[in-house]
Amino acid sequence: MAYFVYIMASKRNGTLNVGVTNDLARRVHEHRIGAVDGFTKKHNVKRLVWYETHSDVEVAIAREKTIKRWRRRYKLYVIEQMNPDWDDLYETLNQ
Repeated sequence: MAYFVYIMASKRNGTLNVGVTNDLARRVHEHRIGAVDGFTKKHNVKRLVWYETHSDVEVAIAREKTIKRWRRRYKLYVIEQMNPDWDDLYETLNQ
């Protein structure tokens, strides 16, 4: 089974959210429709801008915790290395 660590944004250089899931398309869809009250719904965070895949859930969770501790400046750098135009990567996921 694959596990995903992801970063979502409200817009380019906007509010960021880091998460982990075993079903990236489903989880991003939940964020996009505001299915769960919370941070992403409150701040309109709906754009998938970065993700990576792991085969071990414990590694994925540890990676999520590490990324959450990164300074914002470094998160922006990592996003721009993978996705310089800040495209919504949800559209590229095989659903």
